[in-house]
Amino acid sequence: MRKTPHRDLTDEQAMRYNRHIVLPSVDLDGQEALLNAKVLIVGMGGLGNAAAMNLCASGVGTLTLIDFDSVELTNLHRQTLFSEADVSKSKVHAAQQQLVQMNTDCEIHAINEAFGEEHIGLVTSCDVVLDCTDNAEARDLINKLCYATDTPLVSGAAIRFEGQLFVAIPGKSRCYGCLRQLFTAPDLSCVESGIFSPVANIVGTYQSLLAMQVLMKFNTIPVNTLITFDALGHEWQRWQLPDTTECDICGPAHAK
Repeated sequence: MRKTPHRDLTDEQAMRYNRHIVLPSVDLDGQEALLNAKVLIVGMGGLGNAAAMNLCASGVGTLTLIDFDSVELTNLHRQTLFSEADVSKSKVHAAQQQLVQMNTDCEIHAINEAFGEEHIGLVTSCDVVLDCTDNAEARDLINKLCYATDTPLVSGAAIRFEGQLFVAIPGKSRCYGCLRQLFTAPDLSCVESGIFSPVANIVGTYQSLLAMQVLMKFNTIPVNTLITFDALGHEWQRWQLPDTTECDICGPAHAK
């Protein structure tokens, strides 16, 4: 966890998040961990929309959103932070406007540009990164920067009726690059392949769940595991990564 001045929950916040706090696995300490957390979301499409809404509503203290894209009419069926009035607006700024109305306790930063190597300082400043992008090049770069800065990563993907999730924690698990070695599927986009809107929302929501559990230091995080969802067959599956050390990113020092 990054070292930042610790904030205690106010009485009003304790009341607002009471249904979290009464959970033994969360309690006051867990909710304060969220309050003091800084989360970076890369990509504000369907996954990023769902993840951002849940993290903001759940009491995460600081959210940074980064995306270079603008809202299009074809986004609206699954990117539920946006309305028809937002078409042609910057995604990050349109999302920011909605999120600040949802929770004034959550500080929202919007960066309207493509994610690149130059954002390594941004990754360093955060406690967890959510990869909500839709292309392999971006995913590889995010994974590389997260391991270079010791920052936990929660990766999600959704296409057609299928979703997948992967959590990587530097020093405790293998990285997304290890997973990428296991498949050679070409990049697919929603433009060519389509996307069933609830699938994007389910995967983005699950990313927020995993990120919150990482921030609260749950001991049940499914590391070294690919989680897949098939909406047509209504099946969730977990795939354990084989033991390997041949990775340029996490190398032989990955989790035991």
